[in-house]
Amino acid sequence: MSPRETHRGPASGPAAVRFPLWLYLPAGIAVAVLVLPLAALLLRLDWAQVPAAITSPAAIQALTLSLVTAALATATCVLLGVPLALVIARSSRGVAAILRTLATLPLVLPPLVGGIALLALLGRSGLVGGALSLAGIRIPFTTTAVVIAQTFVALPFLVIAVEGSLRSVGTRYETVSAGLGAGRFTTFRRVTLPLVAPGLLAGTVLCFARALGEFGATALFAGNAAGTTRTMPLAIYTAFNGAGVSEDIAIALSLMLILVAVGVLLLMRSWREDAPR
Repeated sequence: MSPRETHRGPASGPAAVRFPLWLYLPAGIAVAVLVLPLAALLLRLDWAQVPAAITSPAAIQALTLSLVTAALATATCVLLGVPLALVIARSSRGVAAILRTLATLPLVLPPLVGGIALLALLGRSGLVGGALSLAGIRIPFTTTAVVIAQTFVALPFLVIAVEGSLRSVGTRYETVSAGLGAGRFTTFRRVTLPLVAPGLLAGTVLCFARALGEFGATALFAGNAAGTTRTMPLAIYTAFNGAGVSEDIAIALSLMLILVAVGVLLLMRSWREDAPR
């Protein structure tokens, strides 16, 4: 073996990165802040009671409602968010900045503010809700209100993911498709969507997880009626306020939400690792 073949260059990768050792202390504290509350929750859980708690009528009802409404909200986000992301990605810098700010505003707003805003729009005396009431249509404190609240808070996750994918792939392939005579819809369906598929899938999963865990806007805009608007987060809140379901069910539902979040992170990691580089 020649010297050139046995020669190894300088180390690279994480092992080659040097930083002050004292940074391990705040990093360790940060990990403790993230892990200890979840560990305390798991230690408090009566594992022998988990099957009965999860399969109780109240838990099944809340879980079913959460899954159905989160799925409907996610589908709505896909139908509305993909076109919005495309408009943002292909607009001028000024227009894109305005639309991106509006699209991401629910991320920084407290969820309770979102619930109040939805009531101001669709409530009985709201901007649009007044006219709907006259027509005999009531949205607040219904299952439809749950879906609307979940859509409001989850839509930014899909828009951000899809817009990022659109910007990363650029417009080269779309330009080639148009030059070959393909129409706009054909280009969108056969070129744009396949190119942004990883971002779309990632955004859809994040969107579903956020909708599943929504609490604040739902509580104000949809209420907390069992079987109609009481989703898993609201069932947990109700249990710890001493009504409806037991504390064991609340902790069991919390465990289920944690598992969903972990599953989402694992899916996101596998997609990133499998994505072409």
